[in-house]
This record gives sequence, structure tokens and C-alpha cells, in this order.
Amino acid sequence: MDTSKLIEIAAYTLPSVITGGVAYYFFNSYFKNEQGRRKFLLMKENQKSALPLKLQAYERMALFLERINPTKLLLRVAPMSEDKNLYESFLIDHIEQEFEHNLTQQIYISDECWNVILTAKNTIIQNIRKTNMSEKITNADKLRETILSDLLENESPSTIALAYLKKEVTQII
Repeated sequence: MDTSKLIEIAAYTLPSVITGGVAYYFFNSYFKNEQGRRKFLLMKENQKSALPLKLQAYERMALFLERINPTKLLLRVAPMSEDKNLYESFLIDHIEQEFEHNLTQQIYISDECWNVILTAKNTIIQNIRKTNMSEKITNADKLRETILSDLLENESPSTIALAYLKKEVTQII
């Protein structure tokens, strides 16, 4: 084979290789763009269905915080006897039942918000226990009165948590 034939073959082959490379580049970038667009549309569709679930979870947690608010809890759950320890257990059981009923909502809310809700719940329980340990408390009615009077001086932990929850919902919407 002589060099003129090699040059002729290269002259035909080189433009074909360049054209093939350019075509490959454009097809590859087109398919990547299409794949990204499909992912975006799928994510957008998932967000449409997930947003109502998230908002429902926040609503349920707001209801939980309202139900464990000591002011409302003490009005809703009256003592069944004069025993202050029995009433303390009864109140804490109500809080724990409400919490267990809403436990699955943590999937839909942020970790920070969940931690604020847990802290509020635990603080309310600790306040009930601490108040019951006081020597001034002699019966269930006195326990109830003391907890309510303490709330007049200090803001309820559930109110603080509810404010945080509302702030987070406004960021989502």
C-alpha cells in the first residue's frame, strides 16, 4: 500500500470519526438532560403527594401539644380520688398515651421539631412530678391548683413547642 492510499483512507475516516464523536457527545448530553428532567418531574410529583402528609403530621403534632398543655390537660382530666400520686400517674399516663398515638408522625417532621416536641412533653412530665414532690401538696386538688398557678408565672413548654412548630410550617409552605 502506498502513502497516497493511506492519506486517502485517513481523509475519509477522520471526518467520519469526528462526526461520530460530535454526534455521540450531543446524544449523550441530550439523554442526560432528559434523565435529569424526568427525575425533576418525578420529584415534583412526589412533593405534591408528600406535602399534604407533612402538613397533616404537623397538624397532628399541634393537636398533641394542645392536648398535653397542662392548662387544658388539667381541665380535661379531673382527679378520680384525693390521692395525689394516683392523679400524677393518671396525668402522665394521659400524656404518654397521646404521645404514643402520634409517634409515627416523626417520619414527616424535621428532627429539630421532633426534639422540641419531645422536650416539651418531657418537661411537662417533669414539672408534674416535681410539683407532686412538694410537701405543700397534700391531695390531688392541691396538685392541680399548684400546677395551674405555676403556669400563670411561666409559659407552658407546649406553647413554646407549638410556636416552633408553627414557624417551621410557615417555612414549608
